[in-house]
Amino acid sequence: MAYAKPASVYKENQVTTASPKQLVILLYQAAVKNMRLAELAIDSKENDKVNKHLIKAQDIIQELASTLNFEQGGEVAQNLADLYAYLLPQLIQANIKKDKEKIEQCRKIMNELLEAWNAI
Repeated sequence: MAYAKPASVYKENQVTTASPKQLVILLYQAAVKNMRLAELAIDSKENDKVNKHLIKAQDIIQELASTLNFEQGGEVAQNLADLYAYLLPQLIQANIKKDKEKIEQCRKIMNELLEAWNAI
């Protein structure tokens, strides 16, 4: 009988029992983490890892954008949509050019959003 890794089980439980706010926070944390891992991969010249981590970050941002509720969120939802629309092409360009500074800028924006969600 095969057993799941404890870390995987913990993460799955964390996601399945999270409130909507906690899920958003987990997504922001994962995006920030993947951007940071991409920066580290640039330093070690591991372009395949840069690509993998930036695509994960982009996927997370697209998921966040797709769940915005403009009816309830109004101007805040629109501002988030605008930020996500800015971040996605920045990350694509950062991936193409392996531009660590662009990734850092995007990560800082996502970190500020994460801090705002944590403060709610």
